[in-house]
Amino acid sequence: IAQLIMAAPTLEAIRYSRGKLQLLDQLKLPTETVFMDVPDCDVCWTAIKDMNVRGAPAIAIAAALALAVELDGAKATLATAGDVCAFVATKMDHLNTSRPTAVNLGEAVERIKKLAASLDGSGADAVEAVIAECEGMLAADIANNRAIGSFGADALCAAVGKPAGAPIRVLTHCNTGSLATAGFGTALGVVRALRETDRLEHVYCNETRPYNQGARLTAYEIAFEKMPGTLICDSAAAALMAKGKVDAVVVGADRVADNGDTANKIGTYNLAVSAAYHDVPFFVAAPVSTLDPSTAKGADIVIEDRPATEITHSLGKRVAAEGIDVWNPSFDVTPAALIAGIITEKGVVRKTASGDFAVGKFVAEVTGSDAPAPKLSGPPGFVALDCDTVLDYCAAKPEVAAALGGAEGRAAWSSKEVGDGNINFVYIVSNGAGGAIIVKQGLPFVRVVGESWPLTQERVRYEAEALMIAHGYCPQHVPKVHLYDAPMSVIVMRYLEPPHIILRGGIIAGTVYPKLAAHVGEYLATTLFGSSALAIGCEALRKARQAFGQNEDMCALTEQVIFTEPYAKADNNHWTSPQLDDAAAALRTDSELKSAICSLKRRFACDGAALLHGDLHTGSIMCTESTTFVIDHEFAFYGPLGFDIGAFLANLFLAYFAQDGYEGDRSSQREWLLACVKETWATFERRFVQLWNERGVSAGNAGLTPAALYDAGAGAEGDAAAALRAHQAAYMREVLTDSFGYAGAKMTRRIVGIAHVADLESIKDQDARAKCERRALACGRRFMLEAKGLSIEDAVAMAEELRA
Repeated sequence: IAQLIMAAPTLEAIRYSRGKLQLLDQLKLPTETVFMDVPDCDVCWTAIKDMNVRGAPAIAIAAALALAVELDGAKATLATAGDVCAFVATKMDHLNTSRPTAVNLGEAVERIKKLAASLDGSGADAVEAVIAECEGMLAADIANNRAIGSFGADALCAAVGKPAGAPIRVLTHCNTGSLATAGFGTALGVVRALRETDRLEHVYCNETRPYNQGARLTAYEIAFEKMPGTLICDSAAAALMAKGKVDAVVVGADRVADNGDTANKIGTYNLAVSAAYHDVPFFVAAPVSTLDPSTAKGADIVIEDRPATEITHSLGKRVAAEGIDVWNPSFDVTPAALIAGIITEKGVVRKTASGDFAVGKFVAEVTGSDAPAPKLSGPPGFVALDCDTVLDYCAAKPEVAAALGGAEGRAAWSSKEVGDGNINFVYIVSNGAGGAIIVKQGLPFVRVVGESWPLTQERVRYEAEALMIAHGYCPQHVPKVHLYDAPMSVIVMRYLEPPHIILRGGIIAGTVYPKLAAHVGEYLATTLFGSSALAIGCEALRKARQAFGQNEDMCALTEQVIFTEPYAKADNNHWTSPQLDDAAAALRTDSELKSAICSLKRRFACDGAALLHGDLHTGSIMCTESTTFVIDHEFAFYGPLGFDIGAFLANLFLAYFAQDGYEGDRSSQREWLLACVKETWATFERRFVQLWNERGVSAGNAGLTPAALYDAGAGAEGDAAAALRAHQAAYMREVLTDSFGYAGAKMTRRIVGIAHVADLESIKDQDARAKCERRALACGRRFMLEAKGLSIEDAVAMAEELRA
């Protein structure tokens, strides 16, 4: 190690001896040169996260050496190789969350963990083996960087096309020198190699906003070694190229995907675009450890966000206006098409005949082992999460990490996949100290079917916006959204802690929820009224519908599985067979029912009265005996009010008919469910009319009930109050009629369509289940055909009659 360090420049970012690690505090450069003591992995995690140490190679080496130091201090407590393995895994997993974009760090983590897991015998021997591996990374990095410099100097000169030996002018970005590595550097190492061989005329470095690594660090290295160099603003690079003062560009990388797309410090993409326009060759310099064949393309790389204060503040003082939003990604991705070559310590990765980079093939050839196959990916920016990667994702998002108590606690985090729906994956991420959040990710296909049934992930935007709108109307019954990440199709929201459970499970278990009906009635009234033209006026409603969109895919799915398939031959249909074969066949020949369902479909498609939940069933409600929260708004759309109301009532009726399939006396549960039906409607009707009276009679012509017609004080003639009451009664009658129709449609589809309900499916005895289902089908049919004449009391009596 000493011999290699002697060969490197005096400038160094890492000082290490057995049991002691110091890192140059790069936040204090160039005005102060201060080395930080790093006694353990926690201090190193903070140094990486806060960018006291930065540069992908240096981060990986700092993490490895911090582990070595902490292992050396803890060796007396680690009796066996198993103890060492557990210690290493815990520490390295935590360190890996400090900078998830940097592939070198992840590669080092896996390499060291793999070594530790392979060891057996005494703890002392295992400690020595791991420390030796960590120390070897330091020496190897310096040797690799010198090889990168040599290959890179030759590649740049060849690409420029000047006479052999002629000096060239190079532009670089961020810091990729001795301060970003163990020594010499990657991209700046190429510049050093050019200088050592008298082929460097001039080097330009970008300031690299917002953290100014170019101005503070690269300029510092250039001045320290007295290279011919000039510092420029990021925004001046294109102008410099236009003046013909740049022969080549070379930058570093934090991750190179299988196709050659490269993630590097923000601003690299801008530089590559400018270079392409001015016919300036653009190179990437990085060790093989930065190449990531398991990532198919740049869009699959998770880009971490940095704090807003890095842009809004300078030297501790605010320089941006209060109230302005900030977007501050750490990195961008340069498409492979803009890159001339990828310089590594094993040679230069060149483009194939098709114009791509075969990164995986190159890695396999130079390492002598098979490169991992690229992971399956979705649309640009989408990476499917799992129980491990969801933790890294949360640590990389400041607002999410804050909800978990801060990313420094990452080592104690855990996750569990709990989604029981048909569409999405849902993770509970816990911080180990009682705090937790929900991370919900939408896949590009129907989860219960697979990739053969694709779905747009735009539905996640609809869900996120609907959740936030509904929370604004009814915060006591809709959880708060912490983050919506469009490229990743992720929503992060409040975790509803135990004893909250999915309502359907509680009902099946026989639990009674005394406040459920009042809470759901309040939710329905406030969200449906608040988003309707009664509250906001016709013009505002039209604008809101246009801004929100149609949620086309989810509406089309609803139209297929609710309004069409149950009444036709369809592969998706299934039912309790052979017991219900006749009932399913009868649906396909029932002319009255076909007419009714098509009328309901027409109103579903054409009546955009308010913003609906779109799939309000007992599986999309979480509750306790005293609280109720509505979740899962992925089917949200502007539609008829009765669709949401009917969906909820349908699930209560389905649960009612299912009670006879369970063991024991369920009479009290049945009574409560029917009481819920009546109370839900009563609460909804009372609160909706109350809100209407308070806010629905509006000035001007925009509202549905303008004051000119219904307010005597505004000039309305006749008995304005009586006229308003009569109109409200007629309006609520229409809503109730629609509610019964949609309730019947929902009940039917849950018995013979693609997706059933656990209330009935959990009845093991098929004959008993079919008996319950047949009664529910009969009830659903009557609801659809007799909706216009039914009161809520009539509907309850009908259900009781059919069960008798």
